[in-house]
Amino acid sequence: MRWREMSEDLFENLAPKPGEGVDPVELARRDLKKHLPRRFWKEAALVERDGLHHLGLDGRPAFTPARKPLAFSDRALAEALRAEWGSVGDFVDPAQMPLTRMVNSALDGVANEMDAVADEVAKYAGSDLLCYRADGPERLSALQTAQWDPLIEWARETFGARFNLAEGVMFVDQPEETKARLRAHVGEERSAVKLAALHVMTTLTGSVLLALAVQQGRLTPEEAWALAHLDEDFQMEVWGQDDEALARRAARWREMQAAAMLARGSD
Repeated sequence: MRWREMSEDLFENLAPKPGEGVDPVELARRDLKKHLPRRFWKEAALVERDGLHHLGLDGRPAFTPARKPLAFSDRALAEALRAEWGSVGDFVDPAQMPLTRMVNSALDGVANEMDAVADEVAKYAGSDLLCYRADGPERLSALQTAQWDPLIEWARETFGARFNLAEGVMFVDQPEETKARLRAHVGEERSAVKLAALHVMTTLTGSVLLALAVQQGRLTPEEAWALAHLDEDFQMEVWGQDDEALARRAARWREMQAAAMLARGSD
């Protein structure tokens, strides 16, 4: 098989399929139970051209399935993508390439549906994880208050968004002005890559506030991840470690790390 045919076949495995929509999380997590292609390149490198850092495989430019160049102005982001391709073993497993999958879904999918994706992100303002507090035990409630309330206050100061809090599982509606302010802020994002990454972080954590806090440098990815799993960690402390849950979390954490890098990059 010729190099271009091999690369296009591989990129097809890393891209959104017709009818899949533009949900970056679903595109990034899509089940890829297919025969894994063999690595067809020897060297992944960056090529400087037109003020951008282009990913090159054996000297040939790399593209998304829709033939968008894999090129960035952000050197650190481009280097991370190069490292991801450089670390591939004998077989190419897209499940181990979160940066590439998110970039492909952003450039080939999200870029064409920016408003729809912004709507999906902002929708979490109506049911944000940080607004739902445990009605017991008291120690868990105290932890949520101590660790989540600062983010609620940060949202008020940063976006002028006031949130209603609730105990238990009963739904609490949020002020229309709050939802509108968050939607307006998210809608200002003009980078498909950053918007896709913001969507991924929001859905992984269940909180648009945590995602925005990471994007804006208010929290590190590690801090946001810990806050998103505060309840789960408390339960494990009480009832014992759940190895299966921790394994699932580790896989999601790799996605979170990749999304955070994309969201905070300069592209």
